[in-house]
Amino acid sequence: MDMIKKQTSLKINSMKKLVVIAVVFLLTGCAELQKAVNYQLGQQGGVLSQLDIEQGLRQALDNGIQNQVTKLTAVDGFYRNELVKILLPKELQVVDKTLRKVGLGKLADEGLKVINRAAEDAVKTATPVFVNAVKEITFTDAKNILLGADNSATSYLQGKTQKELYSKFNPIIKKSFAKVGADQIWTNLINKYNSLIFVKKVNPNLTDYVTNEALNGVFKMITLEEKKIRNNIGARNTDLLRKVFALQDYK
Repeated sequence: MDMIKKQTSLKINSMKKLVVIAVVFLLTGCAELQKAVNYQLGQQGGVLSQLDIEQGLRQALDNGIQNQVTKLTAVDGFYRNELVKILLPKELQVVDKTLRKVGLGKLADEGLKVINRAAEDAVKTATPVFVNAVKEITFTDAKNILLGADNSATSYLQGKTQKELYSKFNPIIKKSFAKVGADQIWTNLINKYNSLIFVKKVNPNLTDYVTNEALNGVFKMITLEEKKIRNNIGARNTDLLRKVFALQDYK
């Protein structure tokens, strides 16, 4: 009986030791893991500082603005880009189809082109708004963006700028319609359509529609650049971008 008790006691003591070792191992592991996390996120003791990570995310967004958004400001920047080309709203698609059926295809083409011209004109005002938003990125913002989805940086920028950009784009598009002749073309186009027999009369206001479509196009193009930087090491064109986005490769 004493032998059994002794064996039982030894087993219990061994188990206790194993538990203690396991706890120590886990605590040590957690500490090492925290060090690794701190290292990866550029906190104390890391190779990358908080400022490095903030600046790396700013560079990525700057690339999106310079490499992609500026394309939209060129002639046919919207019209020749199928990703962002502004098509007619549903209520005007019937206008387009009907005019083409009666031999007014050129007029319909011109009407589509001028609304894209207006968007190109408005986007020229976007860069200063973006630059200000990019400057405001904090380390917490940067960390969440870096370890987030493929479009996290774009989503951040959209949340910071959408309202201001809309307020800037809307009056510019309205003026652009006049400058590029969109108001006259669409007035003529819609009047031609409304003069046809057996059609439902339309009189839409295109300013709001084109404003929103222009904004959508801008953020689509920034997302395109962000995904390139995240998924293609060759798109990381500075040492800082390569170092910072190497962190997200292991998220």
